Amino acid sequence: MMKKKVKEEKTNIYKSHNPVLQGLEFTPSPERGTVILNREKFIEILSQLLSSNDLNHIRYEVASLKAVISGIHKDDKFLLNIDREGDTVSRRKDVLLSELGQILEAQTIERAKYYLNRLLKGIQKAKTSKINDIDLSRWKEYEEIITDSLWILDKRDSSGAHLAWYWGNFIPQIPHQMMLRYTKMGEWVLDVFAGSGTTLIECRRLGRHGIGIELNEEVARKARELIEKEPNIYNVVSELVVGDSRVIDISALLKSYNTEKVQLLIMHPPYHDIIKFSNDPRDLSNAKSIEEFLKMFGEVVDNSAPNLERGRFLVLVIGDKYSKGEWIPLGFYCMEEVLKRGFELKSIIVKNFEETRGKRNQKELWRYRALVGGFYIFKHEYIMLFKKK
Repeated sequence: MMKKKVKEEKTNIYKSHNPVLQGLEFTPSPERGTVILNREKFIEILSQLLSSNDLNHIRYEVASLKAVISGIHKDDKFLLNIDREGDTVSRRKDVLLSELGQILEAQTIERAKYYLNRLLKGIQKAKTSKINDIDLSRWKEYEEIITDSLWILDKRDSSGAHLAWYWGNFIPQIPHQMMLRYTKMGEWVLDVFAGSGTTLIECRRLGRHGIGIELNEEVARKARELIEKEPNIYNVVSELVVGDSRVIDISALLKSYNTEKVQLLIMHPPYHDIIKFSNDPRDLSNAKSIEEFLKMFGEVVDNSAPNLERGRFLVLVIGDKYSKGEWIPLGFYCMEEVLKRGFELKSIIVKNFEETRGKRNQKELWRYRALVGGFYIFKHEYIMLFKKK
């Protein structure tokens, strides 16, 4: 009890006697774990500390601020608003406390000022690149974004309009991650094997314009229904057209929306004949041989790649296959087709999958087949990332 009382008294001292923190007020924040700061005032605080050459003084002021942020409310939800005027900036509470902790642990005035200056720059101006909205001055806050080349995902995202009704559709997490890494809000994404509309649903969620092309008219009709169920809070274009991605005039389609290029191209073609999607001879799943499949796939690349802005990215989601007991490296064959057409390979991501609709409830049967046939059951596919030269 005595320790708790001493802690409370120290917090009160910080608020009442520390001139840097005079006027701090707290009200609940709608985002758990988020601190909303008055940008101008917080910059003023950090700038004052940077002008000091007394390490103990800096530690005291930072400890005061850290105590206020971490100790005022027990439920971890509050709004830090200095003087209630001016522009605001939000920071994740745990990350901000960690940054303040680094300053406290600094053993020299130079190191303390280094951390102060880094925090100040992050508050003053966002550090983003030409291809995404990620603020690199806040890179620790982007835990959602995957940067590893091995993705172990337990299950597909089934929230909102996403439904796993379509054979061979890919998980929403793939376009979600790719758009966060390789597009900005308001930019254009083209999916030339649109299927059930997964990419366009994610476009709506993330504020990207989406164009999809689907060969099967019935699939396109149902996909449009699902896309329209997803709220369009950013008022973006969500266009799904029926057509053959090998020959459809994509340039004219884009010009109808007063744009010339897309900033991300997504391809999730059939894995040759593993799943028959239709009886249409234009369907890649009906190719009579690997050679014919690769020729048709190459024609899709030829027709769509010119509409991708130079320096931007093509994402290919593809897997391998077995044929008569032989492993066919379909993914790498497709990779070679893309590389022939003016792209450079940036990454190959290996993503797991635990089951498909075709193998559902047949795990023991497939294990038996694998033992008999001397092969291994597919548990992965590739996400290949290419940059247009």
